[in-house]
Amino acid sequence: MTREENFGAWAAGRIEGLGGEAALRKALSAGGDMADLFFEEAATASLVLEDGRLEKILSGVEAGVGLRTIFGDHQALASTSELDRAALLDLAGTLSQAVRRGEPALLAAAGRPGVGPRYLARVRPETVGLEAKVDLVRRAEAAARGYDGRIRQVRVTYGDRAQVVVILNSEGVFCADERISTLFMVQVVAADGGVVQVGYEPVGGALGFELFEEHPPEAVALKAAERAILMLEAEEAPGGPMPVVLSAEAGGTMIHEAVGHGLEADLAGEGLSVYTGRLGEEVASPLITVLDDATLPYRRGSFTYDDEGAPAQRTVLIEKGVLKSYMHDWRSARKAGLGSTGNGRRMSFRHPPIVRMTNTLIAPGGTDPKEILATTDRGLFVRKMGGGQVNTVNGDFVFEVSEGYLIERGELGPAVRGATLTGQGPEILQQIDRVGSDLGFAIGTCGKDGQGAPVADAQPTIRLPEIIVGGRKV
Repeated sequence: MTREENFGAWAAGRIEGLGGEAALRKALSAGGDMADLFFEEAATASLVLEDGRLEKILSGVEAGVGLRTIFGDHQALASTSELDRAALLDLAGTLSQAVRRGEPALLAAAGRPGVGPRYLARVRPETVGLEAKVDLVRRAEAAARGYDGRIRQVRVTYGDRAQVVVILNSEGVFCADERISTLFMVQVVAADGGVVQVGYEPVGGALGFELFEEHPPEAVALKAAERAILMLEAEEAPGGPMPVVLSAEAGGTMIHEAVGHGLEADLAGEGLSVYTGRLGEEVASPLITVLDDATLPYRRGSFTYDDEGAPAQRTVLIEKGVLKSYMHDWRSARKAGLGSTGNGRRMSFRHPPIVRMTNTLIAPGGTDPKEILATTDRGLFVRKMGGGQVNTVNGDFVFEVSEGYLIERGELGPAVRGATLTGQGPEILQQIDRVGSDLGFAIGTCGKDGQGAPVADAQPTIRLPEIIVGGRKV
């Protein structure tokens, strides 16, 4: 029986062949609160083309099992790529020695594996030949190079991943998930005299090669090239406090960094968040509702089950300005006496699950985005955000603006470069006075505790009446 013919039966057979339930019993034989098993098989491919040369072509398949025990506030994790019953039982024996002696935990009977609605790719990337993938990156580079003679460097990155996970734990959870993702990024460097500017454009999600039907490689490359040349010709941004309109096209970088990490329950529970102990309090403007939603079809942070077997969920974090919930994995939820919100994620079978965002967004409001711009006499319009940093303890953040324009009498003025936004997360959320009816997404790979996780973030067009803009021009 192939995996494609009956995914649930295949998953059950895989775990039975590994002796999964026996391994969990052995892992808990010296005591412990819970044990889980995470089986993973991942096929990946990646290409990097830089200055006409294929700098990297990698592909392969990796499989392994991570076995974990939780005892009190502690956990122990061991992993192996030896996929047989004896290796897994040896691993379980090692884990049992890490658990404090006590009464063995009871192992709940697991039923048939849950598989849920899988968002399967129409064109699975592993079925597409290497030649076609190389053609994509070369087409993108040619399009970017041909845009303007001032373009000095082009870097094109392609990546795909087809991952299967099967999760079993001592509380009776038994589920399987298949996750397919494709990512494509173009970075362009333009230079004129002593001025150097970078344009960057990524696309991707939980889908296959059909990504390029909506986002042809030439179109992605031209966006990056246009942005680099636009910023090359732009004047220097003014500095100081001013109104800022963040376009929906900017994506939700600000909400992800300035707010999202602070709402992860592990950080909040350890007092490492400005939102610690503030459930039920007003932390944002009444216009603001913040969601974390792993159920959105085909988004980069979506899945059917998280990496602890909790079903994907839509979690309301902030509702009309009031803090309603944190994001939880199994451990943080247990400490809080709650259920997991489906935010337990791990980079691979070699890593423990930790609390992570999925698709995090500010919900759309009721104002026409054109009206938001038209009613702003002066300020900065941000079409695209760059990178940023945040201190989760006090909420202070700084973000780069990769594409911005002056606002002059309610209309877009000249492009400006070198702008940054500096502020404090809760203060900025409180100040937002306009929320658009649109919604725009951005994608990324979020880093935390040495692990990367695919995420998406989104926001409507919003207005900040005043924020500190950093720039060279005063």
